[in-house]
Formats: sequence, C-alpha cells, structure tokens
Amino acid sequence: MSDEVTIGLRLRTLRRWRGMTLAELAGQSGMSTSYLSMAERGLRALDRRSFIAALAAALRVSETDLVGRPHLGTDHAQVAPHALVPALRTSLETNGLHHDPVVDRARPIHALVDLMAGPIERHRRQYDFLFVGKYLPDLIDELHYHLSDPADEAEQHLALRTLVEAYMCAAGMARSLGQPDLGHVAASRADDAAVLLGDPVTRGKAAFSLIRPNASNWHRVKLLAGRAADRVQPHVRSAADRQVLGMLALNAALAAAATLDGDGARHWLDEADRLAAHVPDDMNGNWQAFCRTNVAVWRVAIGVELGEAGSRVAERARLVRQERLRGHAARRACFLADVGRGLARDRRTRKEALLWLRQAEEAAPQRVRNDAKVHESIAVMLEQSKVHAGGRELRGMAARMGVPH
Repeated sequence: MSDEVTIGLRLRTLRRWRGMTLAELAGQSGMSTSYLSMAERGLRALDRRSFIAALAAALRVSETDLVGRPHLGTDHAQVAPHALVPALRTSLETNGLHHDPVVDRARPIHALVDLMAGPIERHRRQYDFLFVGKYLPDLIDELHYHLSDPADEAEQHLALRTLVEAYMCAAGMARSLGQPDLGHVAASRADDAAVLLGDPVTRGKAAFSLIRPNASNWHRVKLLAGRAADRVQPHVRSAADRQVLGMLALNAALAAAATLDGDGARHWLDEADRLAAHVPDDMNGNWQAFCRTNVAVWRVAIGVELGEAGSRVAERARLVRQERLRGHAARRACFLADVGRGLARDRRTRKEALLWLRQAEEAAPQRVRNDAKVHESIAVMLEQSKVHAGGRELRGMAARMGVPH
C-alpha cells in the first residue's frame, strides 16, 4: 500500500481486505458512514489519534498498517535523517543495563554529560535529526561503558541520569521518523535506567517518554499517564520537579483527548496551568520546555485532537505568545503544524491553513516533512482543491513531503 496517498485510501484497501462494508466499519469504529466514505475518497482527513485508534481496532490491524510507513522521496531534509536510523537501532539493540559494554574505551563522563546537555539537546530542540543522529549512538555506547564499571556511586548516578535523557532523545527521533516500535524500545531503555537509579522524579521523566499517546489502546494509555503523574506528585520539591510533573499532566491531557474525554483533558490542562504558574515562563531553560506558554501550545494541540472547528483553533492560537517560541524551533513547529491542521478541516479557513503549515515546515523541515499527520492534511487539501488559487504553493509543499501532485 505504499503508493496510496492518504490514510483514507489505505483504509479502503484494508476494509475491502477484511471484507467489511462501510456501514459495518462505521458501526464498529463509532464513526459515521458518510465521514468514512469521504475519507476513503481523500476528501476528509484521518489525522486524529482517536480516529486512527478506533479504525485500526475495528480492522484488527496495527496503526502503522493504517498510517503507512515513512515515504522516502528526493527531498534531502525529508530523506537524509532516515539514513541515521540504522546506527541508532544498532546502539539500542546491543546495549543493556546488564550487558558488557560494546566499546573498549569512552570519553570522560563529564564530557558525555556536557555533550548531551549542550549540543545534542540544542539540536534536539531544533528537530535537527542529522546532528542528533550523528552523535547520539556513540554517546549511548560510551555511557554504558561508564555504567559497566563506574569509578564510584556518583559516576554511576550521573551515567544513569544522562542515559535517561539520551534514550528519551532517541525515542523522540525514532517516532518522528515513523519508527514507533524503535521509539518504544528507546523509551523502555530510559525507564529501565530510571528504575535502576531509584529516583521517582527521574522515573517520571522516563514515563513521559514511555507512556505516549500514540498506542492503540487509548484507555490504557490514559490510565497509565494519570498514574505516572500521581506517582511523581508526592516527590515534587522544586521548580525542576514541577516541570516534570507538568509535562506528565500534559501527557495525561492528550491521552484523555485521544479517548474523546474532553472533561479529563481539561482537568489535566488546568493542573498543568497551576504548575506552570510556579515555574519561569522559559521555553529553552525548562525541562521539555514546560511553562505557561507551552501549556497554551498544548491547549491548541488538544483542541485539534478533540475535533474543534477551525475558528475555535484560530482563537486558541491567538492566545499563544508566539514571540516566546522563536528560540525553540521544535515547539514552534509543532504549534504551527497543529494550528494548520485544525484550520485545514474547515473550508472557511483552509487557505489560511496552508500559511501555517508552510511556517511549520520552515521552522523544522526535517520534522514536518516526516510528519504523517501533516502529510495527511496536505494530501487531503490537495484532493479537495486541485485548482485552488493557492494550488502552486500547495503542490510545492506536497512535493517536499512526497505527496503525489
């Protein structure tokens, strides 16, 4: 099914393979027959987590089967990061907390800590997978070298804390490049390191990466996300701890939205707002950029997940102080892409949607050109309006994302 452009076209192939009618699929997924019919014709986007999960469950396939594998075209920014995935996979598969190290020597532990917290973290925030993928596998290998025979307990703890961040970084890169299974392996490695460290807040960091709202069993994800936040809460002592708890609250909000639990999503968003009031509004200095501005960004993302109309998405977007996002390309790109996807669903705001999506692409081309949800929005918009006045711009972005045009 690699030649099929939209998720709807893959849906039609899978539905027919299962021998199901549209009415049967609608009944089992909880979606309307008319919406599914338009989706199969490429006229409605299937870019909400709740839709993908419901359809995959009804068809008894994986979400990857429905969404499709990463498309590798000719655009360098879209394709080049994928060449770095094999080395990352090798590092994840050959290292373990109870294995012998795979390297015979390593740089001093503090040099590795500085590399992770400095250059790798800065490039992660820019979604520069080419830089991250170049240095991260060796970093993981060498951290395991120090962990296998630490000079003392302090070095062991330092290696474990840095491994948690390194594996979380690996998980984010893998998932962004359409490798969810590899991302889960990396997140599990982060959790293993956090458990060995024995620090509840660091375990919360790993949980943020491990319990992500992109699994097929959304209700289980929502339960686990809430439990992770509840487990960390008694151990919060500082602003840094609040940042971890705040990101867990945002994760729980998104998981609730993916189960169409709007009240639950709003509860966790309000909890995140409460925590953000007690930390600096600093996208670059805080862990995972947790702050009031980031909570506002997540409100947009969760509104889009809940299916809010384009006009409502635009209202939420106006509440975000965009000047605070300029130093953090990753969060800015996600915000712009979410707004664009939300606007693309509404005929009245569709032209404006392309402007937001283009800005997202400019902010983080490696990330956005590999984003399955953005790909779906572009493909559907192209099908809806092949002769639109903005068709040339739309076809240009479609070409860069590997959408036939």
